[in-house]
Amino acid sequence: MNQSTPPRHAVVIGGSLAGLLAAAVLAEHATVTVIDADPLPEGPAPRRGLPQARHTHLLWSGGARAIERILPGITDDWTKAGAIRRSLPTDLVTMTAQGWIPRCGEKQFNISCSRDLLDSVVRARVTALKGVTTLQRSRVRALEGTASRVTGVLVDTPDEEGRLLAADLVVDASGRGSRARIWLQALGVTGIRQAEVDSGLVYATRIFEAPAGAHEMGFPIVNVQSDPRVPVPGQTATIVPIENGQWQATLSGTRGGRPTDDPDAFIPFAKAVRDPIVGELLEGRKPLTDVAVTKGTANRRIYFEKAELPDGFFAVGDSVATFNPLYGQGMTVAAQGLLAVRTLLRAKGLEHPGIGREAQRVIAPQVSTAWELATSQDILYPGATGMKPRAGAGLLNGYVSRLMTGATTDEALTAALFKVLTMSTAPTHWLHPSVVWHVLRASDQGALKAPPLTSAERAVAGLDRAPGRTPDTTPGTTPNATPGTGTPAGAPASTGPSADPVGPADAVGQAR
Repeated sequence: MNQSTPPRHAVVIGGSLAGLLAAAVLAEHATVTVIDADPLPEGPAPRRGLPQARHTHLLWSGGARAIERILPGITDDWTKAGAIRRSLPTDLVTMTAQGWIPRCGEKQFNISCSRDLLDSVVRARVTALKGVTTLQRSRVRALEGTASRVTGVLVDTPDEEGRLLAADLVVDASGRGSRARIWLQALGVTGIRQAEVDSGLVYATRIFEAPAGAHEMGFPIVNVQSDPRVPVPGQTATIVPIENGQWQATLSGTRGGRPTDDPDAFIPFAKAVRDPIVGELLEGRKPLTDVAVTKGTANRRIYFEKAELPDGFFAVGDSVATFNPLYGQGMTVAAQGLLAVRTLLRAKGLEHPGIGREAQRVIAPQVSTAWELATSQDILYPGATGMKPRAGAGLLNGYVSRLMTGATTDEALTAALFKVLTMSTAPTHWLHPSVVWHVLRASDQGALKAPPLTSAERAVAGLDRAPGRTPDTTPGTTPNATPGTGTPAGAPASTGPSADPVGPADAVGQAR
């Protein structure tokens, strides 16, 4: 671009995490205007357009690495703001459909904090970038252009209705409530297909005061998952330590077994899932919030990449696909897709003909992986609606089930499990000969029979007052691991993120 060339301009619809990351990617090539219907908070505060922020969010290592590449240093910014980098599975006590996962040395990691904090740190970084501005309290009314080319948006601002904002590229990151299909149809674009799989999941969250000393010792995430192979409502319970000495507890249930907003029913529900550990940990803890409930959790995908989209437009994040929040895929899928868009833009430039359509296509593989992972499980629950599993899915699910059984006793399979579930590699990794070799020898002999909490963790949580619940010392657990370090006792502590799906995705996550 020389001095006589007018600067290029991009519009991002939505100040969501996906929208902010899109702005950061586009800022290398154009000035960027981020349009959002709400005022964007200065710090970690609720945003009206993100009601799901009240629930548990875990950013998997696959997503954290992608965001780190887009915004170098962001992981340090998160931890300085109060987020916790947790080693997996060292800092995780999780019961999968096949049983308890041993807490061995770090295989992957996640970032644990409230969604408000996570977004606020990214928002501060992106809005400070040169050429990025925001248009707040403003709503996009329509796309401007034709069926062959989008040239901008019509937006209602606090000062003007129907303001035309010209753009070389428009990115829709407005989330679950996106009206992109309607806008595109108004331009004459047809044939945009949509699919949905709904398990009927409802989830409920309440924040509690953590026990004194729990945060300082690095108390683990505790998670009890359902077993979709059993034809009963799927119910889960999770505790995630977050900033400010708090425990964020989330329950979920499918049709016939859903949690409610009744505060008196919260802990009894947690104690009634496959293992009562979450309810036992919450008993006697001081609640800091009411119970927040969300019901709209269907998996929904819009196949923009298969339509004849106009040039100058693409969609990202929840505008393209929403996933059952239980699996914690949304943020990671958006980040990895935008990292692929950055590679594309650096190779071809914003002015390349058809760049919007190409961007939509490079996002699709990340979306497809998460879609297969989530829907293959959700369709198994009683009363689930939507597309049925593809032919051969039963055979593949049987293989993955055996892999997950092996992950309860074989550290090599534990590593393979987390590598895919954290979206750090493609599910094809599970078919690598070295993994297949271990799967063929998989066994649950010697698997843990109880939650692998250490004696110190049980003591700080007050579990010693509950008779009959003792730490599991079955071979394969690491009761002497140093909590919070991601390494067994006596091993060097981790100094940072490690280097760089088809199947039961509910193994470890309850997030979005």
